[in-house]
Amino acid sequence: MTSGLSAVAAWDTRLLGNAVTTLRSVGDRLASWRARVEQVGRALQAAECWSGEAGQAAAGTLVRLSTVGTEVGAALDRSLVHADVVVLLAARAADEAGAARAAAAAVPVALDEQGVLGPLPPVPLEAGLDPATALAHQYARIGEQAVAAAQAAEVATAARGWAHQAAEQAGEALAALAVVGVFGGVPPATFADLSAVVGAPPLAPVRPPVTPPAVAGWWAAMSEEHRLRWIETEPGLIGVLDGVPAWARDRANRLLLDEILPGDPGFAVATATANEIRVREEAGEVVQLLQFAPEHELVALSLGDLDTADAIGIVVPGVGNDPIGELDDVADDADAVARAAGTAAPGLAVATVAYLGYRPPVNPPQGLEREPARIGGAALDRALDGIAATRAADPARVTVVAHSYGTVVTDEAADRPGDLAADAVVLMGSPGVDNDRAGFEVDEIYEASGGSDPVTWRELHGGQTWDPDTGLDAVTLPTEWDMGHGDYYDPDRPTLAAIGEVVAGTHDG
Repeated sequence: MTSGLSAVAAWDTRLLGNAVTTLRSVGDRLASWRARVEQVGRALQAAECWSGEAGQAAAGTLVRLSTVGTEVGAALDRSLVHADVVVLLAARAADEAGAARAAAAAVPVALDEQGVLGPLPPVPLEAGLDPATALAHQYARIGEQAVAAAQAAEVATAARGWAHQAAEQAGEALAALAVVGVFGGVPPATFADLSAVVGAPPLAPVRPPVTPPAVAGWWAAMSEEHRLRWIETEPGLIGVLDGVPAWARDRANRLLLDEILPGDPGFAVATATANEIRVREEAGEVVQLLQFAPEHELVALSLGDLDTADAIGIVVPGVGNDPIGELDDVADDADAVARAAGTAAPGLAVATVAYLGYRPPVNPPQGLEREPARIGGAALDRALDGIAATRAADPARVTVVAHSYGTVVTDEAADRPGDLAADAVVLMGSPGVDNDRAGFEVDEIYEASGGSDPVTWRELHGGQTWDPDTGLDAVTLPTEWDMGHGDYYDPDRPTLAAIGEVVAGTHDG
């Protein structure tokens, strides 16, 4: 530390703190800017708005911008850790330097810029006192001066120590920016210079974390270039990671879908999935393959963009549904819910998921078993946590729309540790649930039991959803006396419109 005490005392630490705060806000804006750039880049890669070589070149440039922006943001974050410490240390140093100079002036004694004391001023004998008393007073005054001067020197030494530490932290803050070409406080002159310094980051060998929030943080910290390399090299991993955005899981799962050949395990599931995607995309719909494990007969299709939707409905079917024969029917139900929500709130961005991310029992006798619901409930709970994690910065309204055995799966999902990551639950044609209102952990619970639906007449898996003694305190959605077990999604029945209102958040209860 070469600055003298007077210079340290004059440090404008408030201005320094404001500068660090401004730099942090720049970093925050850089993150949101990078997200917009990446979204445009993905649209270009999909040839949604600009095709051909020029479009692909532009997409590549935006991917590169993401990489550079990611590295700059990370370097800035590391630098700001030290900058925050600089502000604290500099403020302490300035205070101590000012206090040392004031203490020395009160003696008075000279205190040079390096904190070295000058000679103490002479203390004359007091007049009018006998010699012994005058001498005693003189010695006392000299002692007081010496103590005060020593204290001033001690404070000056502390000030120089704080200032030295501040300077070291400032050096660390600058060193953290060297990876993006900032040397001596001077940044690269052009983006080309910056891009050349950053280079292409290697694919991290470290495996991703486990919990959906941690996965979301891991994914958000990467550049688009890095993410695309994960998708290309590890599609089986990225496709199943709850906490990764839907667009990335869709891209990874489609790579897996394209690799399935006749004779491979799950070929029939892959064929049904590919056909459903093709039919809907040819009709102009946005489809995302959120989950795809054909060998285990697990598929989840989103109709609409899960990453940007204002309202999301997770349609959980019941007994007898499998991806080979019924994926199109479950997708039709999800589409019906989406259309009903759009009617309830025109202009609302809605996405619904045809959720066959669990294996429903194949027939009614197996529907009496609880184990498939336990397995499915754990999967559903994690899927909801994943959506919540990816949408943490821009939350969507999430409703679980469960039918028949799907209500038992939802019941089990609510039993998993932590709150159910949904705003509302709709239970239709339920064979009974174990949880009461508190157990479901959601603000809104709705139920629908058709007058001619025998599944709702017996407590097969717990209390009946329409029975006050069950403790659900659920809002009953409109049904008709002749509605059977498969009529809840019928557009000619009143229940579907009410479900749409729930998903859209406009139902008046």
